[in-house]
Amino acid sequence: MGRAKIPRKSTNIDMTAMCDVAFLLLSFFILATKQKPPEAVAVNAPTSVSSKVAPEDAILITLTKEGKVFLMLGDDTRKTDILDKLNTNKNLGLSESELKKLGKLSFIGMPLGAIKSALTAGQDIPADKLPGIPITDSTNNELVDWMRSINDAYAGSDLKQLEEKIVIKGDNFAKYPAFKNIKYALKKNNIFKFRIATNSETVPVGSELYNTNRSAAESGQK
Repeated sequence: MGRAKIPRKSTNIDMTAMCDVAFLLLSFFILATKQKPPEAVAVNAPTSVSSKVAPEDAILITLTKEGKVFLMLGDDTRKTDILDKLNTNKNLGLSESELKKLGKLSFIGMPLGAIKSALTAGQDIPADKLPGIPITDSTNNELVDWMRSINDAYAGSDLKQLEEKIVIKGDNFAKYPAFKNIKYALKKNNIFKFRIATNSETVPVGSELYNTNRSAAESGQK
């Protein structure tokens, strides 16, 4: 007696719909991702075992080994207010269009007196050609003026909120007097806490932090 043959069904799977979904998700993530703004200059920061990450809207003060200071205003929600207050406090005479141009710069690295002429020229100056924000001493420290405008823009907010955003990234070969002048600018504006940006390094085996992390990991596995 003959056996009935079971018809074989095709095992081909139409992946068109799946590919469309994957492409849409990829497009969404590309468009939704906020690009990291370029740093003013590359610095050789000291290393540490800290695992804390700086906030995306950090107010970054960069100190090069030559002693140049650059400022990056990462908080876009306050940037316009900061620049408006600086323009008023220091009588820079910047027009509304010039303030918009200044707000589009990823970082500032020039004296206050040179800002208007630089915006008028409309030429991009390489960071290594910029003189930096003057912080020579207490009588010529324009970072004090920048921090005052930043402080004014955050007036009414929790001071801790501002302190959490301030990050200093200094080159490992920068001289201490330059770093001291940065601290002076913060202190003059009643800002006594800030973060130091460092490059990450491995926690030394056998150190107290290593043993603490290991104990925490083992406790989590139980």
